[in-house]
Amino acid sequence: MTRWGLIGASTIAKEWVIGAIRATGGEVVSVMSTNAERGRAYAAEQGIAKSVTSLDALVNDPDIDAVYISTTNELHRDQALAAARAGRHILCEKPIAMALDDARAMLQAAKDAGVVMATNHHLRNAATHRAMRAAIKAGRIGTPLSARVFHAVYLPPHLQGWRLDKPEAGGGVILDITVHDADTLRFVLDDDPVEAIAFSQAGGMGKAGLEDAAMGVLRFRSGVIAQFHDGFTTKFAETGLEVHGTEGSLIGRNVMTQRATGTVILRDTGGEHVLPLDHANLYETALSAFHAAIAGNGQPSATGEDGVWSLATGLAVVEAARTGKTVRIETGF
Repeated sequence: MTRWGLIGASTIAKEWVIGAIRATGGEVVSVMSTNAERGRAYAAEQGIAKSVTSLDALVNDPDIDAVYISTTNELHRDQALAAARAGRHILCEKPIAMALDDARAMLQAAKDAGVVMATNHHLRNAATHRAMRAAIKAGRIGTPLSARVFHAVYLPPHLQGWRLDKPEAGGGVILDITVHDADTLRFVLDDDPVEAIAFSQAGGMGKAGLEDAAMGVLRFRSGVIAQFHDGFTTKFAETGLEVHGTEGSLIGRNVMTQRATGTVILRDTGGEHVLPLDHANLYETALSAFHAAIAGNGQPSATGEDGVWSLATGLAVVEAARTGKTVRIETGF
């Protein structure tokens, strides 16, 4: 059984990850919050035996094998480095850092320590996206030419906070949502983005100059071009992912979501075909793969390297929106 420590008493841990850890055979033994009262209340509410207020106390706890980092983004680097030094496996929220040098240092520290490092990119675990990837690999749409991602949503009040008013914490829609688009496209297309162009928008929710919506285009190594629309301000839209090829199109609806839902239609000369889907909890799929990787079987569904790719893409989109120029996407790999 993998024994977990939570770095951050977060909403996502409460709503999704604690349950996924337990459902896949793990145990949550401790939570760290710099606010002692909040940490104690969180632990009691979630049935966690221990709460601590310092990073060192958590990562050096001999009862912990792995950590889940879900603090604000500017804290990820130092927390991951401390966990690696302590020999703890690491599952980190996205973006894994605020700068590429920091992200690469995190990966190197995990490698040097011989621990597994993964990024919590949940969307690649969706049955919808896995079916789309499989259909493309089977040649069912011919050669992919273009893609479109609709990931403009309404950010609910209980999640608004730092995402809308703290640029130093990596707030704004691009580092929160566009990084998910990048990872999902990389997974579905099995291809890497090389260039970005974008516009951002301040639609009234973002403070401190932070964007609350963005549109842009990514170009991939193969020549595929992918359009994306991300937002915190969009109350009435649905999400979706489309991939269009020389012989057919894949139409995914309600697929850019944490929930195990959505549909995929393959449209070709033979008409419309609904792809069969085996829906399962996205986070449980991720934690199953992570636990297996710790045991030496395979790798996490989204690795640390995948986290570097999504960060590099997000940072390129931020720069493209700021400058109005096409920006190369560089990971250093």
